[in-house]
Amino acid sequence: MDSSDTSTTETPAAATADETGRNANRSTTPGSEGFKDFISSGWAARDEALPPAREQAAYAARRRAAVSAAFRGIRLIVPAGDMKQRANDTDYPFRAHTAFAHLTGWGSDSEPGAVLVFEPTGDGHDATVYFRERAGRDSEEFYANPAIGEFWIGPRPSLEHVSADLDVAARGLDEFDRVIDAVDTATLVLREADAAITERVDHARIRFAAEEALSTNASDAPFSLEVGGDHEPDAELARVLSELRLVKDEFEIAEMRAAVDATQRGFTDVFAELPRITSEVRGERVIEGVFSTRARLEGNDVGYGSIAAAGPHATILHWTRNDGPVVPGDLVLLDAGVELDSYFTADITRTFPVNGTFSDVQRQVYEAVLEAADAAFEVVRPGAVFRDVHAAAMAVIARKTAEWGFLPVSAEESLRPENQFHRRYMVHGTSHHLGLDVHDCAQARREMYMDGELKAGMVFTIEPGLYFQADDLTVPEEFRGIGVRIEDDILVTADGAENLSIGIPRTVAEVEAWVQGAARR
Repeated sequence: MDSSDTSTTETPAAATADETGRNANRSTTPGSEGFKDFISSGWAARDEALPPAREQAAYAARRRAAVSAAFRGIRLIVPAGDMKQRANDTDYPFRAHTAFAHLTGWGSDSEPGAVLVFEPTGDGHDATVYFRERAGRDSEEFYANPAIGEFWIGPRPSLEHVSADLDVAARGLDEFDRVIDAVDTATLVLREADAAITERVDHARIRFAAEEALSTNASDAPFSLEVGGDHEPDAELARVLSELRLVKDEFEIAEMRAAVDATQRGFTDVFAELPRITSEVRGERVIEGVFSTRARLEGNDVGYGSIAAAGPHATILHWTRNDGPVVPGDLVLLDAGVELDSYFTADITRTFPVNGTFSDVQRQVYEAVLEAADAAFEVVRPGAVFRDVHAAAMAVIARKTAEWGFLPVSAEESLRPENQFHRRYMVHGTSHHLGLDVHDCAQARREMYMDGELKAGMVFTIEPGLYFQADDLTVPEEFRGIGVRIEDDILVTADGAENLSIGIPRTVAEVEAWVQGAARR
């Protein structure tokens, strides 16, 4: 990465203290007036044609209207978040906060540090996106600021471009100070999105309350808002924004389908590389890299750290180190999803035999997990309760492990809340909501999530599994080191459910044919 020429010798006015502090001892950028005059001239005119509003803009407007209706008369601040440092002057790739993306329609092209503000007016709100607009070519920032200068990171949008693209008002981030100055104790902020903005809002609310107390001579009135306190009103905002994503609209469902389709192509890519995968010492890393290539080709990135777990690593639920070999005769558990530029992500798991044929024991375990997945799917319909999906899968897991003699009691006894012995072999849940986040809607109330009623438009996973650790003495030796998970993405429809990932082979015969077919190519 050629960023050793970071410009801070003359400390350009455009660079922040943090930006200059990281590299103050190694700058070589010229600072002469002649250089500044020369680099700011001789550029072709920009194409300033404004784009039409993107497809998701209309959907984002409806979501903002729903939020506005829930918080009449209250100022709301929803930051996108900012860059996060990886090492010295390198940062992690920026990803805007999910709630910000959902309410603006801005995805992988969103600007770090942006903020969405709902300003109360009349019966509703005026929504405005604040972001750091592009620097003119006559400014030092244009060439000397490695964080946002176009010489370093490429062209950035104007206020007019973003306003037209998102169909929402846009202002420069320097005007956001006025929002902070107007903050009162009723103002709410999405706390988790940007720590610096949250701190500013907290102090502004405290200042407002103190000034109000003085002006009303109410010094004896208690004031409970404290930095680092409970912040229950802010939690209410986070809850509403999370629950807003429980039921997907048409655009979101279409994006979920596209993410699943791209993920299927990523799995196919992996199978095509099996000869190379099995020849490398770190074959799991080859799997990870091949799938990541598909994710970058068709989307923004992977939706989460891919799990490419071969052999006994498949018994480790979140194995993301992916540094082991892939050996013929073993199973590979691949849990991966493509995140599109809109940030919508798939979440799919398939378990397959490296040599294209399940052993008898591997098949036995696989078919038990498949039966559990199918039983859970049969429960899904509008009006059903979300937790019943998990219960249906667990009934099969308990029955199978009892039949195999792994439990100290019967399946019926194990299913009692005070027992749950079968959960030794599947400690995770069967389902989670899916969308902009791989574990979406996580701040929704329990009565809306785990105990909630299924509604058409909901999208979630069904992902039962069985995991027999290599050193688990409660199971016969031939089962040890086998891990199987089958995960599909499910859409609740008006009269039942649709398995969005049904096109990705999942039965024993389909999976074997898939692997064997890839090997012949």
